[in-house]
Amino acid sequence: MEAAAEAWADAGLDEGAVPGHRLGVVVSAALGDMTSIIDGWETLKARGWRRVPPMTVPMSMGNGPAAAVALLVHARLGVHATVNACSSGTQALVTAAGLIRRGEADVVVAGGAEAPLHPLVLASFGAMRALSQRVEEPASACRPYDADRDGMVLGEGAGIVVLESERHARERGARIYAELAGVGVSSDAYHMVQPEPGGTGSAAALRASLADAGASPAEVAHVNVNGTATVPGDAAEARALAEVFGGLPAEGGVRGPAITATKSMTGHGLGAAGAIESISTVLALHHGLIPPTRNFTRPDEGVALDIVHGAPRKTGPERLYAVKNSAGFGGHNVALTFRGVSAHAPTGDGDGRGTPREEGR
Repeated sequence: MEAAAEAWADAGLDEGAVPGHRLGVVVSAALGDMTSIIDGWETLKARGWRRVPPMTVPMSMGNGPAAAVALLVHARLGVHATVNACSSGTQALVTAAGLIRRGEADVVVAGGAEAPLHPLVLASFGAMRALSQRVEEPASACRPYDADRDGMVLGEGAGIVVLESERHARERGARIYAELAGVGVSSDAYHMVQPEPGGTGSAAALRASLADAGASPAEVAHVNVNGTATVPGDAAEARALAEVFGGLPAEGGVRGPAITATKSMTGHGLGAAGAIESISTVLALHHGLIPPTRNFTRPDEGVALDIVHGAPRKTGPERLYAVKNSAGFGGHNVALTFRGVSAHAPTGDGDGRGTPREEGR
């Protein structure tokens, strides 16, 4: 709710500024509020069914965050909650973009929220051997793409953006951070937990996103990677990135896109991660400054990528795009391509609806 309120205020929208039938919500969570279920179960065992909080089920519903945001902004077009494991928050932006492209919405509030820090969740990820074992060094435990990475660190939070059609944004004089120019989605169809080792599914989503945006790999300034810091996950994603963008250095000695891994600073927010990292991607593009990857001290010899580390890096005007890449358990791959707003002239389609351009703030 707080993240949605901040996004709504930052967009400069007041209550009633958008007619409810033209306003949508897509907010996702991978797990929902497991604490409500677990606490309700413990109460049932200890004190009987009459003592179970009546809001146990509503609080634990996967669509709970989306419904809460809809109540906040009075959205009546439709309320959606996409569940794609760790790519849920990114998929939310894909779904939101579709509502605008089809002319159903002028504005969509979209993103993800997650609060997974419960002993049961931690125990499950620990049993999978997906968590870092650096318990004595928590600040340096999450090491995406580092040769010494040994697993993820869970985090929690929310990331919410306001998407709207280009015409709607320009007519009201909105501050526009970037354009969501392309989306790509694919499935590994390989394993419930492990990524496809060759990264072919992720590469397919990346290519689809670039094609949808009309962008070439050479025009991409940076890629905000999934970068969970698991050994197989980062390796598979690195192969996908190398397949789509080339290794380092690329032909002619030109560097490929800069790579940054937000999870090194935030931990893995599961269903919220993709939305949080999309915001980081947009702000990096907007300000021309790519944030570094923390805890990257020893490059993996098998990863030929340009990992930004140590300090932020400025981007030049010749690279107009930034890409967010996400992947989730079950083989869900989602990629988004953002374009800097100075990279094109206004291209509304006349009525501002159904245009393939969605502006974010």
